[in-house]
Amino acid sequence: MNVDQVLLLVALASPFACALAVAMFSRRPERCQATVTAVPFVTLVCVGLLLLRFVAGVPPAELTPAVLAPGLTLGFEVEALGLIFAAVVAVLWPISMLYTIAFCHLNALKHQARFYACFSVAIGGALGVAFAENLLTLWVFYEVLTFSTYPLVVHYGDARSRVGGRLYLGYLLGSSVLLFLPAVVWIWLACGTLEFRSGGILHGCAGDTEAAWLLLFLVFGAGKAALMPLHRWLPEAMVAPAPVSALLHAVAVVKAGVFTIAKVAVFVFGLEFLAEIASGWLVYVAGASVVIASLIALRQDSLKKRLAYSTVSQLSYVTLGIALFKPAFLGAVLHLVGHAFGKITLFFAAGAIQSVSGKARVSECRGLAYTMPWTMACFTIAALSMIGLPPLAGFASKWFLFEGAIGAGHYFAVGVLVLSTVLNVGYFAPVVYRAYTRDAADRANEVRREAPGAMVLAMALPAAAVLALFFYADAVLQLIGSIG
Repeated sequence: MNVDQVLLLVALASPFACALAVAMFSRRPERCQATVTAVPFVTLVCVGLLLLRFVAGVPPAELTPAVLAPGLTLGFEVEALGLIFAAVVAVLWPISMLYTIAFCHLNALKHQARFYACFSVAIGGALGVAFAENLLTLWVFYEVLTFSTYPLVVHYGDARSRVGGRLYLGYLLGSSVLLFLPAVVWIWLACGTLEFRSGGILHGCAGDTEAAWLLLFLVFGAGKAALMPLHRWLPEAMVAPAPVSALLHAVAVVKAGVFTIAKVAVFVFGLEFLAEIASGWLVYVAGASVVIASLIALRQDSLKKRLAYSTVSQLSYVTLGIALFKPAFLGAVLHLVGHAFGKITLFFAAGAIQSVSGKARVSECRGLAYTMPWTMACFTIAALSMIGLPPLAGFASKWFLFEGAIGAGHYFAVGVLVLSTVLNVGYFAPVVYRAYTRDAADRANEVRREAPGAMVLAMALPAAAVLALFFYADAVLQLIGSIG
């Protein structure tokens, strides 16, 4: 094994090793917490070194730990798109564990060892998806992600959690097994390979009509992307603890869904071939998801549900950008990155607000900026980024999406981006406005009680990243430009 293969192996194995260690220390809470504090940094260092070596021009690593049959392998490789997603996961994992440990203490969460172990396996599943060398490997780790997050969704064990868990498992397993897996088999029979290839593997071995059907199966088979109408599982999964909501929306699950669509577009179809087949419908599906989810978010008084429908809308931007092909692809991938840091901040803030003040509704947010100033400052920065205001990451990604839509001459997409930005203001502004509004009676009864320092730090780091991504977007864009 060379250096890069070792780094790749350790990056992939460390989350699973973390889960195993936590299971062994299940009766020793302090050791569990020490493990989930330390191991994420091992993963972060490995992914960081892989990224630096890739940028430096070192030949990318490949790893094939299992050959199932001739031409069917479980294999991993380092390439630009996967590295971007893996870097997001690796950076957010230690931040998530910092927040999660504090959250568990503050809320006296039961079964913490199981919680940490499943969380770690989910990170491993996300990294497996990121570094997958072929469709089979991607599908296997996609399902690892589904099964490892189910116990987290139902963690509280009450009736609402069980209902949310059934919807979660039903939508994600149903779409994957009934649509995505048959498409994988179809591609294997048509092309004789499942290996990802620059420029795609379908061109020359599948006709336009066949490829159009495969696109339909793969896009909706990636149910984690939460495209309408396969989105209902996401708001219902908000019964989970706040760190799980952040994992679902920002770190792993929904990100894995839109990343899968991006990877399929680049390495199964190829962006040029995708532009040739009848794929215009995807622009309209993604555009409808953006607008309809935003309209539903306007009517949600539950803060977590409002944020959940915001995710359905915001990540449909990514699918929209992919559907517009090369002109908007830069914006799509940049939005995937910026959204991750913004949305994890929002869910961390929502969890802190509920844990400290007991408030879970938008209508209850009055004066929160004066009782929880740091929490609301982080929330406000992230919300403004979601709206798309400078100098924040959301502005940079939306700029490139607008530019791509105009360059593609697709004015429906331009209209969607304009309308949805107005709707973003409509569902985020009331939260921020109420938080910074108070009267004399509010001042008289005001008691300042901020979230614990670890939770505030976990919110502040990604909020700062949202700002940094605006000023250093060029570095990310250069990496995106090398995709495919």
